[in-house]
Amino acid sequence: MTVAPRTLTPRDVRLACRNGTWSEPSTAGVCAGFVQANLIILPAKYAADFRALCARNPVPCPLLGMTEPGNPMVPEHLAKDCDIRTDAPAYNVYKEGKLVATKGDILDEWQDDSVGALVGCSFSFEAALIAGGLTPRQIEISRNVPMYKTKVPLAAAGVFTGHMVVSMRPYPPSAIERVRDLTRPFVRAHGEPVAWGALGAAALGIDDPKGQRPDFGGVSEVHDGEVPVYWGCGVTPQLVVMDSKLPEVVMGHAPGHMLVLDMRDEEVCA
Repeated sequence: MTVAPRTLTPRDVRLACRNGTWSEPSTAGVCAGFVQANLIILPAKYAADFRALCARNPVPCPLLGMTEPGNPMVPEHLAKDCDIRTDAPAYNVYKEGKLVATKGDILDEWQDDSVGALVGCSFSFEAALIAGGLTPRQIEISRNVPMYKTKVPLAAAGVFTGHMVVSMRPYPPSAIERVRDLTRPFVRAHGEPVAWGALGAAALGIDDPKGQRPDFGGVSEVHDGEVPVYWGCGVTPQLVVMDSKLPEVVMGHAPGHMLVLDMRDEEVCA
């Protein structure tokens, strides 16, 4: 008799990341029903500017919460016993706007004044898409979601300026209204799509109709009769860090390798 594997809890995932035993290509589809968060970790002197950036750009940067300066533990209303230095699968490290390392933890980079910001992720609405019979392609093919830089400028805030990043999932045009309806309530996880199809891609400055040349994440498969559909993406703050060229070391999650919280998906809905 085959025994079904135990369903992973958010804590299981975090501990596997902390212990170095997590080996999945992304966290897409993991712990359905629980919120996954993007991370950006920066010196406390930039925290107010970052909050303002999120307030002015809520679609790509929906802020869920921030840690206290020097304290790596996530606020307990978001997740218990969650250390942002170790509990995501992979981290990017930036210096003066350039990616200098991708690591399994950022214990060495953490500073006494470091502040972590947690930003909503579109993975949170994917369970609703699956339940609606619209499983995202990257889950079907076990890859990371493709993500693209766009030419859409953000509303600047203090030291931060830059452009929006979007994630992409392909669907037939006949499904787009249903896709919009299912994802619209998730306002703290990017909400409904910002663009779709050839005209939408052109407005964003993206020329990749088959999903084969993303700037971040994995390649997709856009089948005949489908069009790319684009959502705001929480990798946006990392592009902002690169564009802003902060002189200090700044850290973030590796795209697609999210921090899984104890917060439930319904908590990011309107």
